[in-house]
Amino acid sequence: MKKIYLDHNATTPVHSEVIKEMLPYYRDIYGNASSFHQFGQQARKAVEEAREKVVDFIGAKSGEIIFTSGGTEADNFAIKGVAYANQTKGKHIITSSIEHHAVLNSCKYLEKQGFRITYLPVDKYGLINPEEVKKAIEDETILISIMHANNEMGTIEPIAEVGKIAKEKGVYFHIDAVQSAGKIPVEVKELNVDLLSLSGHKVYGPKGIGVLYIRKGTKIQPLIHGGHHEKNKRAGTENVPGIIGLAKAIEIARITVKEEAIRLTNLRNRLWTSINEKIEDVFLHGHPQERLPNTLNLSFEGVEGEAIILDLDMKGIAVSTGSACTSGTLEPSHVLKAMGVNPRLAQGAIRFSLGEDNTQEEIDYVADMLSGIVSRLRGISPFYQKKESKDLYKGA
Repeated sequence: MKKIYLDHNATTPVHSEVIKEMLPYYRDIYGNASSFHQFGQQARKAVEEAREKVVDFIGAKSGEIIFTSGGTEADNFAIKGVAYANQTKGKHIITSSIEHHAVLNSCKYLEKQGFRITYLPVDKYGLINPEEVKKAIEDETILISIMHANNEMGTIEPIAEVGKIAKEKGVYFHIDAVQSAGKIPVEVKELNVDLLSLSGHKVYGPKGIGVLYIRKGTKIQPLIHGGHHEKNKRAGTENVPGIIGLAKAIEIARITVKEEAIRLTNLRNRLWTSINEKIEDVFLHGHPQERLPNTLNLSFEGVEGEAIILDLDMKGIAVSTGSACTSGTLEPSHVLKAMGVNPRLAQGAIRFSLGEDNTQEEIDYVADMLSGIVSRLRGISPFYQKKESKDLYKGA
């Protein structure tokens, strides 16, 4: 049976070169990077060299990169750290209604601590309006947190415009770039950001390692207390193999990102075109053009997404209904709900997220298998009636 992985937004396989780069730091260079002896200093040198690779990757400056345990910790650190460090100025934070739960739940936590959160709406494509951001800013606004690209439907937000507004208003600006880093160029200066989160396992690196970029001069309070690690901003013994692996992964991504974006866009469009030709009443979620090269989110009217996933899995094809962090819930996606998608249609949403190993032959196979699966499921569905469907999402 074929095995085809189309869930790269959930996690990616670790690149063989990344594994090769990491192995010596498990077996030979195993010292604590905070130790003064030669074992520790070998590890310290490697960590600092890795940090500089991250600096180069996002166009930061030396000293602005803090290693974390992943994207979720980086988001928590950015939001709670800035909130607590600047609460004497104000307790108002702006975010969007389609953020990852690492951001949304951090904001909900802060609401219980007396902070006020404005959750901005999005349009039918999942885009925020920079003018709405501008209107939401108050004298007490201390932070704006908006994801660079949505993890479920891939829409890329107008980050540079929002960053310009935040800069003009003197408000800190954080972006969650966990899904965009490695898929499209991410430059902190061009995007006008003060804080940026990314994660190793989304870019063919190891799990358990992430980064928070903190622009020099940003007032932030540590989230984890203990020793004097990571420039006194994040306590805990450094995950040296993970750091090395992350650095290698982004080193590879920096070289391949533009060419791979073109290849994945072509494969994604081929998948969408083929599905749209073979299956009726299919709806595309997200912006038709301004979205990640590898991401395709579709709803199949009259069919539950979970049923499609199970049938595809039996064919050796891995996809998801949206974020891996919410896969255990039966609730429709909060992202699609915020976009105004009909709840029943949202229940039929499937996310295809392509990666470096996917081929044209695999894409054609998936479209063929999906056609038969949807046809069978619709045949036993009490909710589906064949009809002419015209939807603004179609025709991407």
